[in-house]
Amino acid sequence: MFTPNAYGLFAMPTLETDRLVLRRIAMRDAKDIFAYSSDPEVARHVLWSAQKHISEAKEYIRFMNRRYRNDQPSSWGIIDKRTDTLVGTIGYMDYSEDNASVEVGYSLARSMWNGGYMTEALSRVIRYTFEAMDVNRIEAQHELDNPSSGRVMEKCGMVKEGVLRQRLYNKGKFVDVALYAILRSDYEKIRREEAEKEDGGCGHD
Repeated sequence: MFTPNAYGLFAMPTLETDRLVLRRIAMRDAKDIFAYSSDPEVARHVLWSAQKHISEAKEYIRFMNRRYRNDQPSSWGIIDKRTDTLVGTIGYMDYSEDNASVEVGYSLARSMWNGGYMTEALSRVIRYTFEAMDVNRIEAQHELDNPSSGRVMEKCGMVKEGVLRQRLYNKGKFVDVALYAILRSDYEKIRREEAEKEDGGCGHD
C-alpha cells in the first residue's frame, strides 16, 4: 500500500541533476511556461492544447499550487541551469494508494529536444520516487506516433508492457498509447548492477 511519509504523499522537494533543477512552479514562471506551452508541436502529444495567452499559463500555475497545498499529484518545473529558465514540467499524473503505484508524465520545450534532458529529468524522478516514497510501480504512457517519448522511458529502465488501443481521446480523435512501467524490483536490480560496475572500476557512459 502507498502510505504517506512525514511530508505527506506528494512533498515535491527540489531535486537536482547535472544540468537541471526540478522545483515547484511559481507565478514568476508564467512567461517561461507560456513560451513553450504556446508551441503547437510541444502540445501535439499531450492532453492540453497549445496556450494562446499568458493568462492560461498563470491559471495553470494557480491550479498546480492548489495541488501542492492539497498534497495531490503534481508536477515539478524543469529548470535549465545554464539559463535559469523553466523549460518544461515533469510529475505525477495519477496514483493508486491501494496498489502503491503512480503515473508520471512530462513535457519539454522544443529547443531542448534531443539533448538527453528529459531522460535526465525522468531518471531523477524515478530515483526520488523509489527512494523517498512508498511506491512499488511507476508507469507512463505515450501516443504511438510519438516514439521518441518511448525511447526516453526505455533509457530510464522502464519496460514496454503493451499497446492500449484508442485509450485516450486527444485533439479530436481517439489515439492508441504504449504503456511502460518500472517496478521497485527493476530499479533495485539496476542500482545493484551500477554498483557492481563501479566496484569493478568501470565508469558510467
